[in-house]
Amino acid sequence: MKPLNRRTFLKSGTGVVALNTAAPHIAQAMSKNSPNESINVAVMGIRSRGLHHMRNYMNMPNVNVAVLCDIDERLFPKALKEFEEKEIKPPRTETDIRRVLENKDIDVVSIACPNHWHALAAIWACQAGKDVYVEKPVSHNISEGRKIVDAARKYDRIVQTGSQRRSDPLMQAAVEFIQSGKLGKIYMVKACVYRARNSIGYGTITPVPEGVHYDLFRGPAPWIPFNENRFHYNWHWFWDTGNGETGNNGPHPVDIIRWALNKYDHPHKIQSLGGFYSYDSEQETPNTQMSVMEYADGTILQLEVRNLFTNLDGNVREGLIFYGTEGWMQFNLGNTWRTYFGSENEPGPSMTPEEAKAQFGSVLTYGEGKEPHFKNFIDCCRTRNRNDLKAEILEGHLSASICHLGNIAYRTGRTLILDSESESFLGDDDANRYLSREYRYPFIVPKEV
Repeated sequence: MKPLNRRTFLKSGTGVVALNTAAPHIAQAMSKNSPNESINVAVMGIRSRGLHHMRNYMNMPNVNVAVLCDIDERLFPKALKEFEEKEIKPPRTETDIRRVLENKDIDVVSIACPNHWHALAAIWACQAGKDVYVEKPVSHNISEGRKIVDAARKYDRIVQTGSQRRSDPLMQAAVEFIQSGKLGKIYMVKACVYRARNSIGYGTITPVPEGVHYDLFRGPAPWIPFNENRFHYNWHWFWDTGNGETGNNGPHPVDIIRWALNKYDHPHKIQSLGGFYSYDSEQETPNTQMSVMEYADGTILQLEVRNLFTNLDGNVREGLIFYGTEGWMQFNLGNTWRTYFGSENEPGPSMTPEEAKAQFGSVLTYGEGKEPHFKNFIDCCRTRNRNDLKAEILEGHLSASICHLGNIAYRTGRTLILDSESESFLGDDDANRYLSREYRYPFIVPKEV
């Protein structure tokens, strides 16, 4: 099978038929092309990353944060205080995304809730005529990611993935250098996610805290009694709501790998080993994991997660090492990248954040509400040109899928062979069952969007 290119992938997989019965049946919203027209945004999930979403939209001209949506009402006062301090009209608050989508005045839904909600919220938003910004990983499993792409195409929506490194001039310069061919042919890339984490221990079943809409939190996931240890943030470490560290921080470096190597097919052969070591804990996902994958053209991709105390790989803690036939490059995400050449590892071109800022006028920063990735998204919402998005939903699906593939290989415990076009494993029903999941009514990702 020949590797797919971007054009082939853009043409593939368009879903048809009816809306899911649980989704709002609403006429599509009118697009607002004029820069003087206000775009109304609803932010879904405001405990952590969603606050960054909120601040970025607050700082944009003619963009109005109209709704904050979260299943935990206890989070609203802190967020609303920021509007009060800036003397900005406060947004309405909601706990159920379905009520948000019924509002025809909402133009954009910006999704920063837990992973198991990403796809359903994005698909429902597309069906309701909203444009969408959805955090990484865009899906909880591979099937969901493809369906978001289908929904974006069918309803002609602008859908941006939260792979904000693509809007960082420092990373753009690194990718441009790799694509220039100066490192030679890239034969292997290693993505490092070395982040020490403490044990979560064991939780206990307790009454649902006042203000928490727990049924909405579980959403598509199976119902279990409330346990604080499986709630805020720790949901990452359980398979029914999260994807472990591989799916949590892994999407950032593997997205840059795909970007730099212009990969639009999935890896063909996948292996993954690891486990949960050191701590006595109810965590289900591994805290140490090594996934190795091979593309049809022979390029090797490694994704290594270390959540225990560790040395670094060179100077890389969370970043990448590209290995080429002429030289190699290493960098931490958002920090200095360096190249080395020949058998003596002679230093080659490099770039620091300070040099990038001097050359390009800016570098990516967090928490200040000035991330260019959000501006790129809003600009494209106005122009209706998805090709100008830095991380269109197809990119997010393909990058998230790499992490999902590593987790499937880990959970099955064997080497897997994937057919890239059908996005399924050849003759392996056991592995194929991880491509989707059982959904809890009425929070069902539709078979066809």
